[in-house]
Amino acid sequence: MALREDRIFNSKLEGDQIRLMEDINIGVAVEVEEGLIVPVVRDADKKTLVEITKSTKQLIERAKEGKLSSSEVSGGTFTITNLGSYGVETFTPLINPPETAILGVGRIADKPVVVGDQITIRPVASLSLSFDHRVIDGALAARFLQRLQQIIENPTSLLS
Repeated sequence: MALREDRIFNSKLEGDQIRLMEDINIGVAVEVEEGLIVPVVRDADKKTLVEITKSTKQLIERAKEGKLSSSEVSGGTFTITNLGSYGVETFTPLINPPETAILGVGRIADKPVVVGDQITIRPVASLSLSFDHRVIDGALAARFLQRLQQIIENPTSLLS
């Protein structure tokens, strides 16, 4: 949803030209015995959350079995990487060229937060966005992360 709204994050830098990509193909970094591999969920913006989850699980399974085709690991336009399962709270992900941005997801942990005028415990995750500054500036990146936060905090918006 956020990539559809702010297309510059779904772009590639080709030479000195910025190419906005029509398709939203999300790479998902997966650890395999040999290191990392990034299978791609194609047309993610046209899928429901359930379909994205199913596609991602199938790709991860195929990656761990070493059964991904070359088409399943090419054509990504934006990558998501998650080190939360290793207990890592924050990190700086590296951009997967020729993409212009990558989102890092840290672990989800219960933390005290202020809601209204009360302190309560809520699950909190850290997001890290690395981006090519030749294409995206810090203000755009901040607004993109702000939009992601709104979407995550209101997941029913993903059901439409």
